[in-house]
Amino acid sequence: MEDDHQHEHDQHTTHRDQHTRGKFFMENTGSDSEVESMSTTRVGRRSGTPTTPTPTATTARRRSFPIPIPPETRTTEGTRTTASPPPPPSSYTYPFQPYPFQAYPGNPDPGTPIPNTGYYGGYSRRSSSMESLSVRRRSGGFSEESAHSNSGVGVNPPASLGHGEEEVLGRPVAPFMTNGRGRSPRNTLYRNSAAAATLTTKGSSQNLSEGTTSRPGSMIFRAPFLSPASRNSSTVWTPPAYTPQQAHPHSQQHQSISPSGSTTALSSLVRKGKPPVPSTLLPNGKLTNSDKPWLGAPHPRDRLAKILTYGCILLGLAGAALLCFFDLRGLDLLDESHLCVVFEDDFSGDALDTGNWKRTVALGGFGNGEFEIMTNKDENLKIQNSNLYIIPTLTSADIGGTSSIFDGYTYDLGDACTSTNTSQCSVTSSSNTTSVIPPVQSSMISTNGTHSITYGRVQVRAKLPLGDWLWPAIWMLPQNNTYGPWPLSGEIDIMEARGNAPTYPAQGTNFVRSSLNYSPLPSSLLTQIFGWWSMKQGGFDRGFHTYTLEWSPQFIRMYVDSRLQAMVELETKTRSQSFWSKGGYPAVAMNDVGAEVPVTDIWGSGDGSTSSTSGSGSTDAPDSDDNNNWSAPFNQEFYLIISLAAGGTSGWFPDNVGGKPWADGDPGAMKAFAEAQDTWSATWPTSEDDRAMRVDWVKMWKMC
Repeated sequence: MEDDHQHEHDQHTTHRDQHTRGKFFMENTGSDSEVESMSTTRVGRRSGTPTTPTPTATTARRRSFPIPIPPETRTTEGTRTTASPPPPPSSYTYPFQPYPFQAYPGNPDPGTPIPNTGYYGGYSRRSSSMESLSVRRRSGGFSEESAHSNSGVGVNPPASLGHGEEEVLGRPVAPFMTNGRGRSPRNTLYRNSAAAATLTTKGSSQNLSEGTTSRPGSMIFRAPFLSPASRNSSTVWTPPAYTPQQAHPHSQQHQSISPSGSTTALSSLVRKGKPPVPSTLLPNGKLTNSDKPWLGAPHPRDRLAKILTYGCILLGLAGAALLCFFDLRGLDLLDESHLCVVFEDDFSGDALDTGNWKRTVALGGFGNGEFEIMTNKDENLKIQNSNLYIIPTLTSADIGGTSSIFDGYTYDLGDACTSTNTSQCSVTSSSNTTSVIPPVQSSMISTNGTHSITYGRVQVRAKLPLGDWLWPAIWMLPQNNTYGPWPLSGEIDIMEARGNAPTYPAQGTNFVRSSLNYSPLPSSLLTQIFGWWSMKQGGFDRGFHTYTLEWSPQFIRMYVDSRLQAMVELETKTRSQSFWSKGGYPAVAMNDVGAEVPVTDIWGSGDGSTSSTSGSGSTDAPDSDDNNNWSAPFNQEFYLIISLAAGGTSGWFPDNVGGKPWADGDPGAMKAFAEAQDTWSATWPTSEDDRAMRVDWVKMWKMC
């Protein structure tokens, strides 16, 4: 009867297993883990009464619910019986439902027997990804491990086991996980691991229910999370002592052994390297003294060569020192004891000091065809932040719009005009002609009629403006025009610059220039001696710099910040160094009406009353108080001018360079400049600090 029942049960289990094998998902701490398993099957008796499901062996990395383990008992005959387990989770209903799912084919109740797993008559091998940890249960008996396992996920087979039962995966059981039962893992993973070396062999006992002993040869882990002193059976592993005799048993050398048996003693066993191999380039392996000539007595010629070498070095140093000495001694310097202050102004007041400065008010172009009106308005000149500000502005903002620049407007300076030429005091724009109102307004101040010097020093500390086609200048003109009108009496430009950016091809704000201008004829043969200084980075619009003129009968020097940064430096100590000789003028030239006229030295006697032809009367006699014409025409009184112009037709801004909107030879040059106002005015900074020419202080000395 029992055999028939078992046979029918196996067939029914096999038939149902074909419909219930599948995959299901398990939840664990908020994440889904796919676990492949054989689904459980409900097995009923012949009467149709459902049986209690039993747990199945699964291969899973995580579990989202506990599997109930039926309690086990052992009879006196050695057979095992299983008590009735609780009903399956799906039998509970809300609100007593503790599981997040309902059973259905493909998602069965946990604990349902799995067909063909070795239980209830089935026979098949269930492979495991952790096969080394599986617990082997053999036929004909019951494993001791299962009787004492307290694992919450273990598997307890039923009392009747099929013949030839295969391995079934169980939970790895370490001794410290058995509540003191002292079980030793039988799998090779623990037995052969490094952790097994730290175990201590304990005594044995056949009474498996006694938790304080273990089977013969079993080992116990040290209690986890406890200090070594609190572990009852702790044995601390130490590295084995390694002696030199163990490494080299036949060695006669005896060395001390490390007290702790540490492997640090191995450092004394490092073998010495092989000696260097003799060079194959040497025939005998060693050099003799004959092969080392530097060890012998030096050759007389070698000694002489050494003496000559060091002697030439010493002579060169001595010659350089003498050269520097005589250069410094011959450097042209003004005698500070003979310099007297003429005036100085630091612009610390609230308004321009009219005792030192005079404002120039005119619009005639000032001989350069400039495109600005020099006004007396406070918008163009003011004292601010202890600086003098010369600010360029647009005329269109003052006369009601751009259209007035080109037609139908008359700009009259009135009584404020300082020029005796009425054409430089008023202008009317007309669309029928090229006459336009100058599109820029600015300012000019000078010491004309207040302070002037013949020889001495002038210093101006200033910051230059930024903006296309602006022309800042610090310059000097003759007080009395001793040799005639410009350019016969000369012009001294201490500093001139262009407001265009450093990218401007014809020297922008990163260049400053000095020059001397003069000519023996009113309209031709203009001589210009100039030089410049540049900055590698930035420009002279980024900060204040000091521009200096040092001037005497023997020399003229102009520099920025330091004498080492001289832009122009000339000597006039002999006739060959005079400005007449520097000009190299021809014997005849064309005058302003196109006629040929002889070119004479109008500065020969120093006062222009007599003259000599080129090259006549040549002498190298030095200048003296009675005969000081070698520095003429720069041997008369000059006054100082500070101005900010815009544009011009004198060539200061070369044609076809940097997008210049006008041509110097065009009669309508100013009109073309005004028509491009939107372009060039956009490059002017909105801040007055950057758009204005700012002067910090001015000082003037004279020879006395």
